[in-house]
Formats: sequence, C-alpha cells, structure tokens
Amino acid sequence: MKPSQVLLALETLIGIQQPVFLWGPPGVGKSQVVAQVAKRLGRELVDVRPVLLDPVDLRGLPHINGDKRAQWCPPAFLPSSGKGILFLDELNVAPPLVQAACYQLILNRQLGEYRLPEGWTIVTAGNRETDRSVTHRMPSALANRLVHLNFEVDLEDWISWALDNDIRTAIIAFIRFRPKLLHSFDPQRSEKAFPSPRSWEFVSGILAARPNPDVEYDLIAGTVGEGAAAECTGFMRIYRDLPDPDAVLMSPDTVDVPQEPATMYAVCQVLARKASEETMDPIVRYANRLPAEFGVLLMRDSVKNDTAIVNTPAFSEWASGHSEILI
Repeated sequence: MKPSQVLLALETLIGIQQPVFLWGPPGVGKSQVVAQVAKRLGRELVDVRPVLLDPVDLRGLPHINGDKRAQWCPPAFLPSSGKGILFLDELNVAPPLVQAACYQLILNRQLGEYRLPEGWTIVTAGNRETDRSVTHRMPSALANRLVHLNFEVDLEDWISWALDNDIRTAIIAFIRFRPKLLHSFDPQRSEKAFPSPRSWEFVSGILAARPNPDVEYDLIAGTVGEGAAAECTGFMRIYRDLPDPDAVLMSPDTVDVPQEPATMYAVCQVLARKASEETMDPIVRYANRLPAEFGVLLMRDSVKNDTAIVNTPAFSEWASGHSEILI
C-alpha cells in the first residue's frame, strides 16, 4: 500500500481500536505516516521503542500499598487518560521477552494492574525479515491479533509530502528526474548508506546548511550512497545554472526553453514552487511551450503547491485544452 492508502487504512482501524502492524523496508516513512494520522485525527501520539526497554520497564516498579500488599506502578510513558495512539515502533526488533511483555498489552489492552484507557489504539511497526535488519520472529498468537499492512514507497505521495515539509526544490526536481532513486535498498548489499525517503530528507537538510563545496559530495555520498550522490551532484550543477524563475515569469513567451530532460525537470519544479493565483497566467503560457508531458508535470506540481490555482481562468483554459492527457 502506498502511504496515502496506509493513512486511510489507519484512520479506519484507529476508529475501531484495532491493533495494526506496519511492515516496510528501512527509511520509507512508517513513523511519519503514524504521526500524520495522529495529527489528522487530533489525537495524542506516544512513541515507545520496545527495543530500548527491558521486560520490567513496561510492567513498572512494585510498591507496598496501604494494606501492605505489593502493587505495580506503571511507567509514566504509558498513557493514563485522553485519546491517542500508542505507537510501538520497531516491535519485532525487541528481544522475545520484551515482545512477550507487549503481548498482553496488545491483546488485552492491559499489563498487570495497568489498563490502556478507552480512546487509545495501539499501532506497531517494523522492518521485514527479508530486509536483513535485526528482527525477532513475532509469535504466531500475537501476529494473529494484528492487522498487517505492507508499506510501499510512492513517488507522488512523497512529492506531496516533500512540498508540505520544505524539502529543497532541487531534491524534489532530482527525484522527479530519477524516481528509482527515491528508494533503492538491496538487502543483499552491505552498503551503509542508500537512497530512501528518510535519507533524502537528510540531504535536503545538508544542502540547506550550505556546506563547503569541497565536502558537499562526501556528505551526500555518506547519506544516500556514492552512486546516487554522483547523480545528485551532477544534477545540482544543472540546477544551479538555471535561469532566474522570476525572469521566466516575466517573459514566459520569449525566455529560452531547455532541451535537456534533466533541465526541464528542474525548471518545472522551480516554477511549481512559484505557483499561485497571481503567477498562474505566465506559468500556463510557459507550460504551453514545453513538451506535453512536461507541461502536465508542471501543472500537477503547481496544483500540489497551491490548490487554489485550479479556480483561475488560466488553469481552467489550460485544463480544457489538455483534458485528453490530464489524467
């Protein structure tokens, strides 16, 4: 399932308090989708990493109550009121004894004297066994009490997320140009760094920090691997030589139209970030001069940047003239 579908599925399962497990390779954004659904539903999110706990950490500590009987005090990180999501991330990385401690919490919504409040739902996540990550096999009885969703990377979902989260325009343009590098993970290889939605977010942060040119490649290679870094830095040289987007908007009918696909991807992404009701007319005029597939790309990303542009006369005229390819 692509991220937008996982989000819709989680909304349904959280509404009926059905525990769920998200399966996916490293770095695809499983925890971010859980945070997004919590925000959309207006619920608190408690993120617990069972791999960092001992079995007794979940049960809490004993104390002697008034009738001189031992009673367990639950840990402060377990919710006591309200509504929310208890997110047990990387559950299958935790040792079997810790998973066993989570077993009763997931199955019966309680652990010893502690009871999970009404209004809270348990969501769990982890990497697949085929990803060669450190995992422990989940007990069959526990697995049978969970709904299992397989998380897959989707380019358009990532682009929408990137536009909403201030990912550098150059990175979005590059991933548009080389979509296979959005996530390229081979569990059979021993590379420490590989391209993933999470690592491209790191690259965006690195570029925002304006690193010294002498170390820029090494920083990117240390984040997404040498092959992806070589392509990305080559694309960045093209991107940095682009004409000023304001100049394009000022002279959309006469400014040069690039011929190289990489340059066209870059120009489209830069202009899409400028899309608004005020700039729609020159953007449409420029889009009409591009090859059809790039014109559609520019319009789609412009809508993602500002949905209000669909109400402009310029966009309506363009859409009516391209209805056969605007799918």
